[in-house]
Amino acid sequence: MIILAVDTSSDAGSVALLRDQTVVSQQVSPPGEPYSSTLLRGTTALLSAGQISFEEIDLLAIAAGPGSFTGLRVGLTSVKGWAEVWGIPVAAVSALEAMATQVAHLSEPGSLIAAVMDARRGQIFGGLFRRRAAGTADLKLAGDEMLAAPSEFAMMLQSRDKGCPEVVACFDPELIGPAIERQGFHCRIEVVSQVLAPFIGQIGYSKALRNEVVDALHLDANYIRRSDAEMNWRVG
Repeated sequence: MIILAVDTSSDAGSVALLRDQTVVSQQVSPPGEPYSSTLLRGTTALLSAGQISFEEIDLLAIAAGPGSFTGLRVGLTSVKGWAEVWGIPVAAVSALEAMATQVAHLSEPGSLIAAVMDARRGQIFGGLFRRRAAGTADLKLAGDEMLAAPSEFAMMLQSRDKGCPEVVACFDPELIGPAIERQGFHCRIEVVSQVLAPFIGQIGYSKALRNEVVDALHLDANYIRRSDAEMNWRVG
């Protein structure tokens, strides 16, 4: 299965080309440049280097959120267009799961793994996942992904009846480390790669095997937080 994976959920965007779960090549977006000008260029360069055309792609995998509203919108709009034109199925993947899967090997099967990313305004996006089985990095969401203050998310982790996570995946330990320490419990905090497209492609492959794919019409974002424009419109 040839997979084109796209991540525009954060400042460190990326695209990757995979054959099943093997990463063939990847491109990282130049820092400071908008995705509206770099995504198509990077994707074209990636496919050209791999001598792959859109007709040969079997699956599109996309970070559907949470993350930057503008970034997600650009990525999803592009993938919707490719899926519609070429008739390619799409696997919508959580950016938080793409973070958590990087540390799945550090936990026992059935254990909990948390992932957090900066949501700005003193808040974080957080998700809690459970490792499905031994010998696999596949995760299952345990509850809803959420937007919260770091202290609120740490309190939620500690208050769970079925135990705290063994590992927390993040880009910056300062986002959640101090809040966990204040709650008085201990877990391993691991910094993971911000280049998420390869992991999104691998998760997308697993979702495709479970037939958890959609078409262009049914692809949607998981913003968690409404855009500023929407909030201002409702206030007005």
